[in-house]
Amino acid sequence: MEKAVILARVSSKEQADEGYSLPAQIKLLKDYAKGRFEVQEPDVFEIKESASGKMVRITFNNMLKHIKDHKIKIILCEKIDRLTRNPKDALMMYDWLQEDESREIHFVKESFIVNKNTKAHENLVWDMKVAIARFYSNNLSEEVKKGRKEKLAQGWLPAMPKLGYKTVGEKGHRIHVPEETEAKHVRKMFDLYATGNYPLKRLMYVMYEAGFRTKNGYKVSMGNLQRLLTDPFYYGVIRWEGKIYPGKHEPLISKETFDKVQAILKGKATPKLSRHYYLFKGHFHCSNCGGLITWEKHKGKVYGHCNYRYYKNCEKKKWVDEKDVENELLGYFDRLEVKDKDVADWLLKTLRESHGEEIAYFETTLGQLNTELARYQRMLDRLYEDKLSEEISKEQYDAKFKEISAKKEKIAEAIAKHSKQGSEYFELANSVYELGQKGRLIYESADPEQKRELMKLVFGKLELNGEEVKAEYSKPFEHLATAVKTTNRFDLSSEIKVEGKIIHIFSELKLSLSNKRETLAFGEGLPIWLGRWDSNPRPIGYTYP
Repeated sequence: MEKAVILARVSSKEQADEGYSLPAQIKLLKDYAKGRFEVQEPDVFEIKESASGKMVRITFNNMLKHIKDHKIKIILCEKIDRLTRNPKDALMMYDWLQEDESREIHFVKESFIVNKNTKAHENLVWDMKVAIARFYSNNLSEEVKKGRKEKLAQGWLPAMPKLGYKTVGEKGHRIHVPEETEAKHVRKMFDLYATGNYPLKRLMYVMYEAGFRTKNGYKVSMGNLQRLLTDPFYYGVIRWEGKIYPGKHEPLISKETFDKVQAILKGKATPKLSRHYYLFKGHFHCSNCGGLITWEKHKGKVYGHCNYRYYKNCEKKKWVDEKDVENELLGYFDRLEVKDKDVADWLLKTLRESHGEEIAYFETTLGQLNTELARYQRMLDRLYEDKLSEEISKEQYDAKFKEISAKKEKIAEAIAKHSKQGSEYFELANSVYELGQKGRLIYESADPEQKRELMKLVFGKLELNGEEVKAEYSKPFEHLATAVKTTNRFDLSSEIKVEGKIIHIFSELKLSLSNKRETLAFGEGLPIWLGRWDSNPRPIGYTYP
């Protein structure tokens, strides 16, 4: 029997649901071929409804190459519009038929066969059906584009859900909401990269160990990680064909976190993967000459020494054991702890009361901003109704929508920033205090990378003077150390005498936190350390089953 190929094609999900699915087409064509033509599995070509224009072209060209390489002369299709929908492809198939009069194309459902000897009136039918198929394709494309624009105007993504989201709702009213397991991984990915300590390669391995995998169970590649980290969808907007649209979906991260990640990705100081990873690398300097302390491993132990010892006459040429340095550093964590529980409770109470006036101010301002946001949303709703009732043109709608959305987005950003600032001082000051009380315990339970992050938070300057560790706290912890030093040596009966001094210290702490507000360490770092601590603490990094 003569060999033949099958080409099956579905243009939309609706066609597949209405009985025009690929399996249904292939079964129809194979039944037609029985007793007439020989069709094997490699001779079947499928074009799915999700295929892009590029994939359609690739499949079509692969079929042409296959019939040429195997000298196949028969093509089986359900209908004309399954084979071609444009004059160019129709002409290409016409030329193929003209080269050999034994070549044929069978359109089974239409009981229509074309070959070199097809009559003129049948060729006219062929041309008319190609034109109709082209009209159908163009019209379908227009309807899809119109539907997408409408979806974007309503604030929803007109596509498959992004990683971290799932689709809910009925047909025509489907929206995207967070899928908690994936969303947890996406948040962690952004948080880790925002620290500036995770090169993409290392982030790939860390996220894999945390359970972040592809559908096939493999690591998410560095390229895909970078693509996810640059997608603004995760902070609440939709990027579509190069334009940004306001979204109604629930964001997984803040815009501040997203901006920090972009700054790291685009900056010259993008984190690089280091072959040697030492706990104190880049943290300590020589107090004598200011040179960076270099760390090396010898016989299983890590030692540090002044980096200038090879080309400057530094007197401090001591090699220091990393463990000895770490033990001395732990003493600095102990100096942040309030020894007396009653004094600790009083200190925390004073800290909270010092924030009362700010809370009232921020709550009032926040209420005004929310009122303004609701006003802009009502304007957008009315604008959409005017568009549906055709009271305004599409051009007027697009221009006004863009203008109002921009104002609404600015108000939303102001609310997010204001909400953060409204609670930031108290939250950060409280976190500084709590971290000071649990600093040694947290440090001893952390892995090397977390220890490095903790050191960046707590210390502003670390030096080695020979074998002696000299540490200066960062400003917030310096003020905490002063408060702790003051309260550790006074009796609660004399609290009135000391309270003025403590309030002054808290005012300094407030100022230092305000200055640190925009930095990574104090903007994002502190809550990470305290979120998991309770009466039965797990080690840092512990993952609950």
